[in-house]
Order: sequence, then structure tokens, then C-alpha cells
Amino acid sequence: MSSQSKIAVVTGGSRGLGKDMAINLAKNGLDIVLTYNTQKEIAENVVKQIHDIGQKAVAIKLDVSDCSSFDMFRKNLGDQITSYFHSDGIDFLINNAGFIHYANFDAINEAQFTEMENVHLRGPFFLTQKLLPLLRAYGGIVNVSSGLTRFATPGFAAYAALKGAMETLTKYQAKELGARNIRVNVIAPGAIETDIMGGAVRDNVEMNQYLASQTALGRVGLPEDIGGVVAFLCSDASGWINAQRIEISGGSNL
Repeated sequence: MSSQSKIAVVTGGSRGLGKDMAINLAKNGLDIVLTYNTQKEIAENVVKQIHDIGQKAVAIKLDVSDCSSFDMFRKNLGDQITSYFHSDGIDFLINNAGFIHYANFDAINEAQFTEMENVHLRGPFFLTQKLLPLLRAYGGIVNVSSGLTRFATPGFAAYAALKGAMETLTKYQAKELGARNIRVNVIAPGAIETDIMGGAVRDNVEMNQYLASQTALGRVGLPEDIGGVVAFLCSDASGWINAQRIEISGGSNL
């Protein structure tokens, strides 16, 4: 292995969990490609933070919900790999981008379901497929699920069902990509203080306290609780961890 840094692609890497993943991967010595959809300035700020750590980074626009944009993204990614990173591929893909329509099963509509399906299942399914030729042997994929696949909380039926599909897909990817020594794992965060759902877990005191009371460690999660685990899964230290669902919830709903 040369001294060339390994490269990780983090979708939705400009804020929340994705930002913390990107920062922790950089601290582990990886170069970073992070994607953003609309917030270019925020993404560029994360790039600057990674530069300050001493690693290379770029931000590339990507709408994970639009599969027709993946060819252009792959071209842009390939151009950056060659011209900026002076490399011939990527080593890790973290399918992190996401959002939630919060609605009970009897209330969610088809349009809302489709929007979530495009981001949480169809998008990562076909984006990963599209990037496979760039993914080097002995690399890895980290998919992102949710604690909500293990325990049921009303309002998340569609979201959790799609995340459950990603957990199944993870096993199939691990089985089929094993011949290339590509490991595939899925993390399942519990409730985290981010701006998802309008920052509800972070800003709604009653919700925050209730979720904390359901957690063995007595608090809800922070973005900083997640990134280090992803960095570990993208390191040699986790070289024998494959096809696993790793819940990161502080012991929620035990």
C-alpha cells in the first residue's frame, strides 16, 4: 500500500451526522469527498475544517433523490479523483443523506412516501451501484439505518420500513462484494440532536427529556456520538467486521 491517503465519500456531509462523519474520517487520515444538495456555503466550511486537519477535501453537489443525476455526479467525482486527489478510485462510501416526513401510518401520503423512498432506498441503492467501478478492493460501504427498525415509535412507519430495507440490502451487498474484499456494514443511530425534522429532538424539551428517559445512558445522542464509529468502520481496525448492523443509541428502549 502506498502512502496515498484513502478517500471516503460522505453523502449529506455538510451538516449533522454527515459533517461529524467527515470530520472524524479526516482525523483518521482519510481524504474526503462530501456531498451537499443546496447548502454549498455550509459544505465549503466543512471542507475548510478538513483542510485545517491536514487532509484533502472537496464538496460536490448531489441530489440523492434524483437517480438521473448520478451519471453527472460520477463524472464530477471521477474528475476530482484524478485532478485533485491524484488517485484512481475511492475507498469508502457512506450513504448518509436523509430527511424524515413525520406522520403516522394512516396519515402519510404517497407523495411523502415516494420522496423518502427516493432518498433512503432507491437513491443509495443506485448511487452505490453507479460508484462500484470507482470503489477499490479492500474498501467499504457504510449504510445508515435507524434504531427505529428495532423498536416502533408512532410517526415513523414509512421511514423505518425503508431503513429496514437498507439493512437487508447491506447483507446482500456484503455477500456479493465480498469477492472484491469490500466490507459493507450499516449503522443504526438512536435519537440524535440534529436539525432533522426541524430540530425537534434538539429543540423540543419535552421530546428530548422523554427520549433521554428511554435511554440507558440517560440522554439523547449528539452528532459527535456517531462519526467516530463510522471512522472506525472505515479503518483497518474493523477489517473483520462485515454485514453487521451496529446500533449507536446509548441503549435505547432496552
